[in-house]
Amino acid sequence: MRTVLRLIYAPLFWIGFIGSAAFILQRPVVPDLWLVPLAGLAVLVSFGAESLMPYDTQWNLPQGDTRRDVAHALTNESINLFGLHFWAVAVAMTEIIVPVQLWPVALPYPLQLLAAILICDLGITLMHFASHRWAPLWRLHAVHHSVKRMYGFNGLMKHPLHQMLEAAAGFVPLLLLGAPKPVVLGVAFATVIQLLLQHGNVDMRLGPLRHVFAFAPVHRFHHLKYGSAGDVNFGFFFCFWDRLLGTAFWADTAQVRTHDLGIESRPDFPSDYWAQLREPFRSQPPAERTEPPPDWLNRP
Repeated sequence: MRTVLRLIYAPLFWIGFIGSAAFILQRPVVPDLWLVPLAGLAVLVSFGAESLMPYDTQWNLPQGDTRRDVAHALTNESINLFGLHFWAVAVAMTEIIVPVQLWPVALPYPLQLLAAILICDLGITLMHFASHRWAPLWRLHAVHHSVKRMYGFNGLMKHPLHQMLEAAAGFVPLLLLGAPKPVVLGVAFATVIQLLLQHGNVDMRLGPLRHVFAFAPVHRFHHLKYGSAGDVNFGFFFCFWDRLLGTAFWADTAQVRTHDLGIESRPDFPSDYWAQLREPFRSQPPAERTEPPPDWLNRP
C-alpha cells in the first residue's frame, strides 16, 4: 500500500488541490476566501505525508529552525497577499498602458490556468537561473540555499526581497497580458501547492514524471552544496525549461542527505531570521571548497 502511495502522492496532490481551487474560482457564488482553508488543508496533508512516508526521518526533526522558518513563511505569504489585494488597482493602471486585451479570455478556464502557470513558471525559472549567475541576486537567494534539511516550509524560506523579485518575474507578465483575477488567484494557489511538493520531505516516486514536474526528487539536486553541483534543475513547476537551458540533472543512485545541503563555502551562514535578512548586505568572505562531493555525483 505504501508503495502505491509513493507513486500516486505527487500527481494526486497536485491535480487534487489545484483542481479544487479551479472548481472554486470558476463559480462566482463561491467566495475566493475558500482558498485559504483549502491551502491550510494542503499544508496539513503535506506534513502528514512527511510523517507517514518521510524521505529522511532526520528532516522531520526541528534543528532550531522552526521559529525562523515560520517567520519567513508569514513574511513572504503576507507579501503575496498584499500583492494580490492590490491586483485590481494594478490591472486598472495596466489597461491604460496596454489598452488591448491580449489574454485569451474565450478559452475554457482550465486552459487559461494552465497557460498562466506556464508563463509564470518561465518568469520564475529565469529569475532563479539569474540568481545563480549574478552576485547581487545570489546574495539574496543564498538565504534559501542555507537550509540544512528539506521539508514543506523550506519553499517559503526566502529573503523577502528575493521573494518579491521572483513574484514580479512570474506575475507581471500575467498583469501585462491582462489575465483576469480568477486566473491569477489560481496561479497564486498553485504556487503554494508546488512549493509543498518541491521541498516536501516525502519519499515520493515520480518515474517518467521526473521529466515533467519539478517535484522534490528533482529539486533536491538543486540544493547540493558542492561547488556548482547545485546549479541544476532551476524549474519551478516544470522540468522542460531546464532541458532548454541545459541544466537538467538526475542521478538514479543519489541519496541526498543533511550533509549534502547548504552552502559549502559558507558553513557559517547565519541561521537567525534577522541575521539572514541582513546577510546579503554584509561583506562576503571568499568562497572555498571544504569537502569532496559524494561518489554518485562524480559518476556519469
